[in-house]
Amino acid sequence: MYSAQDPPHTSGWVVIPVPDYQALRDKAFPAEPQPEPPPVEATLTRVEYDLRVPNGELAEGQARLTVDVLKDGWVRVPIPSGLMVREARLDGRLVALTSGSEGKSNGQSVLLSKRGRALLQLEVGFRIASTPGEETLTLPPGWSGVTRASVTLPRQDLEMKLAGGFLSSKSESAAETKWVAYGHGAEPLVFTWRKKIEDHRNALPLRLRGTLTELLGLGEDSTSIYTEVKVDVVQGEAREVRIQLPDKVTVNQVLGATVADWETKAGELSVTFLEPVQQTAGFTVSGEARLARDGAIEIPLLRLLDTERDGGGVAVEVLGAGEIKDFKSQGLEKTDASELSATVAGRESPSLAAFRFRPGAAAARSLNVNVARYEQQAVLTANVEEARYRVLMTSEGRTLVEARYAVRNNQRNFVKIALPAGAEVWSASRSGSPVRPGQAPDGGLLFPLAKAHTGEEAPAFAVEVLYLSKSAAWDDKGQAKLVLPALDLPISRTGVALYYPSVFRVTPEPGSFRGQVYVEPSSPVLKGSGVRAPADETSGSAVSQAWRPDSAAQAALQSLASSYRAHSEGRKTAAALPAGIAFPVVGPSVFLVSELTGEGQSPSIDLSYQKEKNGGVK
Repeated sequence: MYSAQDPPHTSGWVVIPVPDYQALRDKAFPAEPQPEPPPVEATLTRVEYDLRVPNGELAEGQARLTVDVLKDGWVRVPIPSGLMVREARLDGRLVALTSGSEGKSNGQSVLLSKRGRALLQLEVGFRIASTPGEETLTLPPGWSGVTRASVTLPRQDLEMKLAGGFLSSKSESAAETKWVAYGHGAEPLVFTWRKKIEDHRNALPLRLRGTLTELLGLGEDSTSIYTEVKVDVVQGEAREVRIQLPDKVTVNQVLGATVADWETKAGELSVTFLEPVQQTAGFTVSGEARLARDGAIEIPLLRLLDTERDGGGVAVEVLGAGEIKDFKSQGLEKTDASELSATVAGRESPSLAAFRFRPGAAAARSLNVNVARYEQQAVLTANVEEARYRVLMTSEGRTLVEARYAVRNNQRNFVKIALPAGAEVWSASRSGSPVRPGQAPDGGLLFPLAKAHTGEEAPAFAVEVLYLSKSAAWDDKGQAKLVLPALDLPISRTGVALYYPSVFRVTPEPGSFRGQVYVEPSSPVLKGSGVRAPADETSGSAVSQAWRPDSAAQAALQSLASSYRAHSEGRKTAAALPAGIAFPVVGPSVFLVSELTGEGQSPSIDLSYQKEKNGGVK
């Protein structure tokens, strides 16, 4: 119902321009979007080559190209570059190739007009590149998803190398050899072949050399046997190695990277390899034997068979409370454990005897040991009852140290002495006789120890080492630190006689060492060392300033240090070392003592020094 004020509605026309009407209609009825064109017009999906090499100059055959056309209308599809094409067929019909294409080709391409998949077959040829002893066939990159090549040669006994792909299969017949390979698509596929070099090594008689190192642990109930075997093939090929086993030995396991299988039969262990060995192979044998607990024991020795020369040795250790009191050997030589394998050298058994095989005596080797067993509480422990040091420090940073240890030992074979970093050994001895210390894996020195029979009073003996270490040069005033060697044995008491330059005043800082009047060593084996007591020892002072060398004495001291340094130049390893070098006792001194140094601890002394105004001359 209309009010009197509203004007009446009447029909009529609205006139707008045609472009505006079309724009309004397009908004009211939007058109379907046009599909986007494909990113490429066509793609080369698969390239397959089937080639034969009838002679050494040319490879002939077919190349089959699978093409997928993604666009309606005419499309130009390039073919791989470098192809010498004699004929082209598209889906069985002859087709002409065109030139002037774009993309990754040499200019040859084919024109296709139908969307979908097409098969292009080409009769092609490739030149063979020849070098002395080798021939090479190179197939161009196809830029396709799959590149497959089959190459057939009418010859046998050929070796093939492939680049740009991987070899799928190889087959040989009476008249030809065929290879099938797949390429990476974007790289050339290169076949290189040559005549197989005949190896007459496997036709030669086998000549074998070997090394066998045996480690036996004599336990209370059974004896463990661990053997390391290494074989060197001098001539021919070794498919297996045979080891003669004593009657009492049982083999539990044979391990090695090249071991395929092993078998024990009729007193022999046969170890078969995965592939014939032409150079070197190694493996380990683990087993056990039932031997007597103590008394006279015949050691079972394993022996390599069919070798023209063998080496190695055997090591015997007593597990538990016991020791080897005596032994009788034939065809063996007593040696140090470090002369055998790393496994034997790394053993820290308190009772270990090592023997080396004597060359040419394999058939007559035998070893008998006499083992004594003890109660656990009767076993004594090795220890250092007293350590004495004489130290000569110079302001140039050189420190000469004479270390002397009174050791009591029952079961230990070695004592390890870890010198400060960079120290150079000048002399080493045991009970006054020169010794050759061994080298521990961490660089420490291994000194052989004399042993007493368990249950007896172990006599003390002296172990001595003289070495030179270097540190920063002294200023007019500052701090210095003297680091002493660390032993793997406890030390009951320690005395240090420290000599220093006369132009300085040295004061020990509080610590594990304390100063006192000089006293002679309490152990008889360390007495008579020639240590000069401080001139004022009756006063109770720990430091002596009574005697000071003049300039001539200082020059003599410097000359001695230079002579020692030249003598030790280049000596970095523990070799045969002389004994009996006189320690230079010059300069003022201080005497320090401490008690109860634990195993592996490296004692140290902190010092404060200051240069005296009067030059230190009195």
